[in-house]
Amino acid sequence: MGAHEWVKTATSAALLAAMAACTDLPAPDTAPPAPAAPSAKRPPSPRAEVAPSDRSVALAAYYTRVEASLVGQGLMRTDGGGPDTPYTDTDVLRNFERIAFHDEYARNRGLAQSDGRPGGLRKWTGPVRMSVEFGASVPADQRDIDRRVVSGYADRLARVTGHPISAGAGADANFNVLFMGEDDRAQAIARIRHLVPNINQSSIDLFEALPRSIHCLVVAFSDNNDDHTYRRAIALIRAEHPPLLRKSCVHEELAQGLGLANDSPRARPSIFNDDDEFALLTTHDEELLSLLYSPRLKPGMRFETARPILVQLIAERRGGSS
Repeated sequence: MGAHEWVKTATSAALLAAMAACTDLPAPDTAPPAPAAPSAKRPPSPRAEVAPSDRSVALAAYYTRVEASLVGQGLMRTDGGGPDTPYTDTDVLRNFERIAFHDEYARNRGLAQSDGRPGGLRKWTGPVRMSVEFGASVPADQRDIDRRVVSGYADRLARVTGHPISAGAGADANFNVLFMGEDDRAQAIARIRHLVPNINQSSIDLFEALPRSIHCLVVAFSDNNDDHTYRRAIALIRAEHPPLLRKSCVHEELAQGLGLANDSPRARPSIFNDDDEFALLTTHDEELLSLLYSPRLKPGMRFETARPILVQLIAERRGGSS
């Protein structure tokens, strides 16, 4: 129906270099994939119906090494920034321009790089109703943890943005957060096709052949009548992730699914930076989200028009004059 899509992935350049020398919902309408062959490497969880496949076990081990490597380098910080990461109003304005008005990847073309040209502002105008769904491979105890993380984070995003954002929406959800692993791939594809029957094939291809360097991703879809107003988003979080990588994916993808589509190497302290210094939403990132959801910034607005409004908003937040 002409729905517009963009894809933002969370990858880790720093990690790749290091490793070479990132209320339960109704079940999907389609059946889950056939059980994977039992693995001798890891016994099945007492709450899991089937043992994970060898590939899933290997991915879980890989991401555990990834997290340990990043944390060992002093990355994946969870402190939100501090005295060692100062930033100015000029930094906020510059970073907002790069992150909110640009895309890292070309629209409707999977992982093809963007041409770098700025676009119009994108955001939700209606309530964001998040749901949490799980692949058959995710044990019940882990599902409880994931639900709490998403619910708490949705509450935080609502406070920061002043926009109606909630979790646990069930059938009325328009932002579906899928925790699914390698053994749930067929289930994930079927669910995505059910949610967005006219989804671009390049997006399906990405979900079907997701390389391990992509830790998680979000796909956002615009309104049929307005390319800059979001109407649905789907985030995929790998079930094989250890706790910190898993929570980091939730923080970045759910925030980016609200309209902050790009990364910038100059953004600090920020999760919108591929250096993986920070794992969780920072004070700087909260400012970007708060600016994005100011009623004075409209979907489709170009940066040239938004700039004086942003300067005024930033000054007001600092207690300065307009």
